[in-house]
Amino acid sequence: MNDKSLQIPKRIKRSDQIVESVKRWVALNRMEPGERLPNERELMQQFECSKGTVREALKSLEVQGLVTIRTGPNGGAVLERVPFEKASELLRNYLHFDQPSGPEIYALRTLIEPEIAALATPRITEEDLDSLEALVKCCEMTPETLEERIDQRIAELDFHVLLAQRCGNAMLSFIGRFVNDMIRDLVIFKKSALPEQREFSCANLAYHRQLIDALRARDASRARQLMHEHMKSAEHFNRELEGQLHQHFLGATR
Repeated sequence: MNDKSLQIPKRIKRSDQIVESVKRWVALNRMEPGERLPNERELMQQFECSKGTVREALKSLEVQGLVTIRTGPNGGAVLERVPFEKASELLRNYLHFDQPSGPEIYALRTLIEPEIAALATPRITEEDLDSLEALVKCCEMTPETLEERIDQRIAELDFHVLLAQRCGNAMLSFIGRFVNDMIRDLVIFKKSALPEQREFSCANLAYHRQLIDALRARDASRARQLMHEHMKSAEHFNRELEGQLHQHFLGATR
């Protein structure tokens, strides 16, 4: 009787069943953020359950970021779009103890960033190009303090975030922004104790300038190729940084 296939499935709580049913109902009816769910009494009748069970289900939806509970005469559960920041934070928490390495993160970037750049090319506006130019300008001066170094690294990442936001593919956009958050959390600040690798910074700056030219010319093929080269270059420098970081921590523990 130890065969897992013979084990009785764990019973799903009634409130969790309601949560999943509400999610399906919202999807099937193509409801949008800002629309209201049925009130408590209607939900109680629909699911034949107590007020406490309905409130537990609504609280679960609120914790997940899918609804906001408003009080008062016109209160109730209002649908919300889960903010990217919340979703990214939860996924980064999930990976927190696995500690993905810089090379692992850059291997994923090399796969997705070229397509993001190509898809974003026809969608980039003049205002976007001005924003990209401003981010590049932030990285032109040699940083004199640790704070300036971190600001420049974040500006480099924000360059890629803007392209991800303009690529027009929801999945690629999310993954691109998420990976850049991973770099911000697990690479930049972890390696801030190391000396500035100016060659890496100059290479990033050069690629970003060329990418702006390709974007301005609406040359998606050129943007894809440049981004691929940029990511391979960044991956190479990151492997060097990983080696330096390893030596740094070995020295610190002796």
